[in-house]
Amino acid sequence: MNPLHELSDLGQAVWLDALRRSYLEDGGFLPTLIDSGEIQGLTSNPTIFAKALSSDDSYAAQIAELAGTDAREAFWQLATDDVRRACDLFLPLYEESGGAHGHVSIEIDPTKAFDTEETVSEGLLLFRELDRPNLMVKVPGTEPGLPATTRLLAEGVNVNVTLLFSVARYEAVAQAFIDGLQACAEAGGDISRVASVASFFVSRVDGKVDALLGAGHPLAGQAGIDNARLAYASFERIFRGDAFADLVSAGGRAQRPLWASTSTKDPSYRDTMYVEGLAGPDTVNTMPEATLEATRDHADVADRLSSSGEAAAQRLELLKDEGVDLQQITKELESEGVETFVASFEEAVATAGAQV
Repeated sequence: MNPLHELSDLGQAVWLDALRRSYLEDGGFLPTLIDSGEIQGLTSNPTIFAKALSSDDSYAAQIAELAGTDAREAFWQLATDDVRRACDLFLPLYEESGGAHGHVSIEIDPTKAFDTEETVSEGLLLFRELDRPNLMVKVPGTEPGLPATTRLLAEGVNVNVTLLFSVARYEAVAQAFIDGLQACAEAGGDISRVASVASFFVSRVDGKVDALLGAGHPLAGQAGIDNARLAYASFERIFRGDAFADLVSAGGRAQRPLWASTSTKDPSYRDTMYVEGLAGPDTVNTMPEATLEATRDHADVADRLSSSGEAAAQRLELLKDEGVDLQQITKELESEGVETFVASFEEAVATAGAQV
């Protein structure tokens, strides 16, 4: 029993935010984590794949087979093969848990982030081509991503709505999820097997806020967690209230908040700060390897989310007195996040192209 197991007992699923071909081998890193019960899912992104392709020899044989292939096509072939195999490794957990755990996320081409139709088309294509019930497609939580989320869920596609920074956008995503699940139910779909998470980013908020407050300020290092706690308060209200009760009766599952960007960027902060501050039921925390190992080693696990919204709101109000406009900061972070996602995707494509 270690803190990773304690998080699971608390009701928080731990997902690995990493993937590479060598991790998938029998007895490798990923099967070992799954068998130990330390993780219940996985997220991937183009940056992860770019690093893997440039440093993991396990791709050599497939890269040789893809020689002369278009760079974009080669990237998707390599990435989807990894994700499909990861889904297969998690499939027993998915089945044992009745579809509650064992999901693996893959990111839709982020250049489509502001195009609803292209996002829906790409999401449907990925879900059908990979043909795994525990696959989740990542949809950016931009305004055009909201109707795309609803439409994909209505088709029975599992969706990870990513790049969320503001509580207002989180609430809009929750409504898009409810609308999609309702449409799926009305069309006769089995909503007990439709899963979704809302990926709320944490440390990037502190990066912006701390730069405005200055080093050593008493409010530094608090905004990211408090902003997420406020979103969790919205989750409690929305998914434990009457608005979602009918869908629960029909077998629907709540869209869990997923805490993303939970590795500390400021070396003066405790390396498990975001894990400890956001431990609580009905949530997911996706961790890179270093954060996973730190959590296993020394995280202090206790429910610090339930009923934490009021105190978080009070602390966030204090930021206004310091001239910090959190609404503007979250808008900037969304815009910058899409740009970063696009750059990462193009880097991954270029990395694949350079090798084939």
